[in-house]
Amino acid sequence: MKDKTVFFCTECGNESPKWSGRCPACGAWNSMVEQVAEQRSRKNSGRPLQTKAVKAKIITEIDSSDEIRFSTGMGELDRVLGGGAVKGSLVLVGGAPGIGKSTLMLQICGQLGSFAKVLYVSGEESANQLKMRAQRLHVESGNLFVLSETCLGDILSCVDSEQPDVLIVDSIQTLYNEELDAPAGGVSQVKDCTMALMQLAKGQGITVFVIGHVNKEGSIAGPKVLEHMVDCVLYFEGDQHMSYRILRAAKNRFGATNEIGVFEMLDRGLKEVENPSEVLLSGRPKDAPGTCVTCVMEGARPILAEIQALIAPSSGNKPLRSSNGFDYGRASMLLAVLEKRGSLKLSQCDAYLNIIGGLTLEEPAADLAAVVAIASSYLDKPVPNDIAAIGEVGLSGEVRSISHLEQRLSEVERLGFTKCIIPANRTREIRTFPHLTLLPVQSIAQALQLLVRG
Repeated sequence: MKDKTVFFCTECGNESPKWSGRCPACGAWNSMVEQVAEQRSRKNSGRPLQTKAVKAKIITEIDSSDEIRFSTGMGELDRVLGGGAVKGSLVLVGGAPGIGKSTLMLQICGQLGSFAKVLYVSGEESANQLKMRAQRLHVESGNLFVLSETCLGDILSCVDSEQPDVLIVDSIQTLYNEELDAPAGGVSQVKDCTMALMQLAKGQGITVFVIGHVNKEGSIAGPKVLEHMVDCVLYFEGDQHMSYRILRAAKNRFGATNEIGVFEMLDRGLKEVENPSEVLLSGRPKDAPGTCVTCVMEGARPILAEIQALIAPSSGNKPLRSSNGFDYGRASMLLAVLEKRGSLKLSQCDAYLNIIGGLTLEEPAADLAAVVAIASSYLDKPVPNDIAAIGEVGLSGEVRSISHLEQRLSEVERLGFTKCIIPANRTREIRTFPHLTLLPVQSIAQALQLLVRG
């Protein structure tokens, strides 16, 4: 008898009894793959299920001391994890190939090996290759064990014999369960192997780090249910041609999801960047039009970011628009607001917006700095190097208030800026800063007047 098959979407995990060119749930094209349906037992059909007595606990009587955190040896990684790794947790680390996922995991092995037994399983490198990479990263520990294997059964057998405290799997797409008739990296294999690792983490209290590749859309390759199964989902972001990397939490059951960690990729591995604002502003040009600094909040950390704009006369009928690190739709909106409310003829100009350092600015507090940078480039008038701008811009050209303004201004003052353009309706609520002059504005027209006056 032929096994029943179903079709899964590799993008969202939606299940369908028949194949279709487009997923009915998420709309992705050519994402439906076939696999054997899970067999369900029918022995108890028509009879009550055999159950065992279980007792619920009052939440106030549960001892929370079982959640044991420990440091990974890298403060930036601990920050993103919520204060350190949790015993018995399953952490998924995703990122583009070559971004530094394996380097990060191998580097923390050196510190973890000082108090815990670590098993590093690689399905992509041999034991000799791992040894060579560990020597390059100066990772030496008598408690670090390596295994080059892709069979899930052999890996679980090795875990039973070695009894490690921390297990690192590189990567989940290379593992396969020999009991399933499906290729490694398929929907069923990835799902089944992750489920086995989750049971291992919860059942034996082993902290498991799993490396996962991402697809062309930037999400973890495999079914979407994979991200629901794990405790933490971390994304390693950054341009391979730039040295800075950002570790961001997309899901964290043991901490906040809005924290980031900043690293710098060097020849000897990843180096923590404890002061990202100073690093991201290094090399900033002086007296150059089209650049302005703002302060954004990444979790509880304020970070100064440089926004660059280039406005040039268009040579075609349709002006070009490009945005790197800044939302394209929001950039187009700000250009339209400047055209309508700022009297700048931008509809006949090519516009390019870029965020230095590989950052992605998503909060509206960067609107005012983007507007000032665009106007500076259009007017060919430099923004003074000691001025920053913070605020949200509305469709009427008004400058609206933003959250955590005092914390942002403290970071601006700490980095040596002497003036900052802020929303006018927040000036009475915040304290005074001894070395920072506040320039309140109610609209972008007032901000442009400050730029013209210098």
